[in-house]
Amino acid sequence: MNKLKIAIAGLGRIGKIHLENLLQTPNVDIIGVMDPDPDAINYAREKGIDNVFQDYNQLLDLREIHAIVICTPTNTHADYVEIAAKSGIHVFCEKPLDLNLNRVLEVLEIVKKSDIKLMLGFNRRFDKEFSRVKHSINKGVIGDAHLVKITSRDPSPPPVSYIKTSGGLFLDMTIHDFDMARFLVDKEVEEVYAKGAVLIDKAISDAGDIDTAVIVLKYSDSSMAIIDNSRKASYGYDQRIEVFGSKGMIKGNNLLKDNNKIYTKDQIGSSLPMNFFLERYSEAYKIEIIDFTNAILKNSLVSISGDDGLQSLRIGLAAKKSLIENRPVKLDEIK
Repeated sequence: MNKLKIAIAGLGRIGKIHLENLLQTPNVDIIGVMDPDPDAINYAREKGIDNVFQDYNQLLDLREIHAIVICTPTNTHADYVEIAAKSGIHVFCEKPLDLNLNRVLEVLEIVKKSDIKLMLGFNRRFDKEFSRVKHSINKGVIGDAHLVKITSRDPSPPPVSYIKTSGGLFLDMTIHDFDMARFLVDKEVEEVYAKGAVLIDKAISDAGDIDTAVIVLKYSDSSMAIIDNSRKASYGYDQRIEVFGSKGMIKGNNLLKDNNKIYTKDQIGSSLPMNFFLERYSEAYKIEIIDFTNAILKNSLVSISGDDGLQSLRIGLAAKKSLIENRPVKLDEIK
């Protein structure tokens, strides 16, 4: 294979990021894109893409597609992955694969039988600040991990129309943190206890969701993780992790707009965190998509499997059950 021929389904914010990064990736040709929005189609044409479609099946009719990047709405992911798998096309799919556990299991079985590569889009694993934490833990710098603390707060809530179809805070936002909780320490979650409230916007409550949460995870070895979420941090996009172990502690901090500090007689000040995930994780998105293309070109395992997505979904469903029933929920209860 001289060049990897890739198609992209969905040119919203994430799809455009992947398109821009793939256009700069060696040994890759973007041979077609699909999006029902005429403005997205025009955007693709401006980027020099000749094959543009508003229908997914038309996109897959193109010859010699080696892989497809799926960035369409969540309710399309499972169907689109299944169609691509049955066509023998490798898939990169943004999370989650689906909000229904049985549907995810069904699609993963199809992927297994088709022998394609499926990678899920948990881009935070590729953030340099967080990957250094992971590397240090693997080297044993802090000994045995006892406590993981993850802070994830958005600068502002998404539209209520989005919240109604996203699966809610746990399956839309916290699912990234559930993945990081497993990834950082290579441990499986055994129990979930979630508490949540609506403290920002009553419209979020009317949509059946929460905007503020604390989740305690217990791993299979009885060590723990604590996650706190908010849909609105007035000071910017707050993304921090801390892992405490038997030999010490390591932190992964926010990326600031700049590294300047001002010292006066009244205060010591610094810049605010990045505005949102597009800036905070811009480099991680590049590394992520290159990792996917390399897995195909080198015929190696993908970094984030369908099972990784499945386990994060199970934790998210357990968190929803815990919130509703006001009790700790064992992962074994999520069949």
